[in-house]
Amino acid sequence: MLIKGDNLEVLSSFDDKIANLIYIDPPFNTGKKQTLHEISYEDQYENYKSFIVPRFEQAYRILALNGSLFVHLDYREVHYCKVWLDEIFGSYSFINEIIWVYDYGARSKSKWSAKHDNILFYAKNPKDYTFHYDEIERIPYMAPGLVGPEKAARGKTLTDTWWHTIVSPTARERTGYPTQKPLEILSRIIRVHTNPGDLVIDFFAGSGTTGEAAGRLGRKFILIDEHDAAIEIMKKRLKKWQEQTPEPEK
Repeated sequence: MLIKGDNLEVLSSFDDKIANLIYIDPPFNTGKKQTLHEISYEDQYENYKSFIVPRFEQAYRILALNGSLFVHLDYREVHYCKVWLDEIFGSYSFINEIIWVYDYGARSKSKWSAKHDNILFYAKNPKDYTFHYDEIERIPYMAPGLVGPEKAARGKTLTDTWWHTIVSPTARERTGYPTQKPLEILSRIIRVHTNPGDLVIDFFAGSGTTGEAAGRLGRKFILIDEHDAAIEIMKKRLKKWQEQTPEPEK
């Protein structure tokens, strides 16, 4: 389901404890206009806390008792959001900070170039949440000779550091949305942290990557965005799985 509207208003209308997984990629507060071709939006907030905290509170309310929240940010606001989420969920509900490392774009000549994003993982109940270890991909050992042929052939499971390219300008999955995230990053999260038929919610849905990953894996999804361009992109991208696209009441 796609819903166009202010996500805070839409979330406020949802019942408690309906989401098995919430993934959000909120504005990073870069202070810039994010633009690609004819699509653009302002990514600047005078008071980021007043914007994001009410949405975190709604996320906690609608999350199932064994549900998980993933918040995708970068260095600008992640440390503040970690503190605010600790206050809402409890610091004991913080499970991981995943570092997504990529290697694309310009290099700074005045500082170490920033080439990673931060993904905060919270469980509503840290003693009971969905985590399918066997669904984690395996990658080659850097020194296979140290572990023996059997382990080397099997590979090792991923850690909290994920090396993965951004969505290439020429990639088949490219939609034209300026901050689109890779399908495989979302698929990885959904495979490990949900079961078939579970409900995944993304209320900063953007290009709809969360919906495509969920649909491919047999999960239900609700995507929310207030921008016309995002809704049009998602309608085309998710036509196979989309149920309806209600407009907000006037």
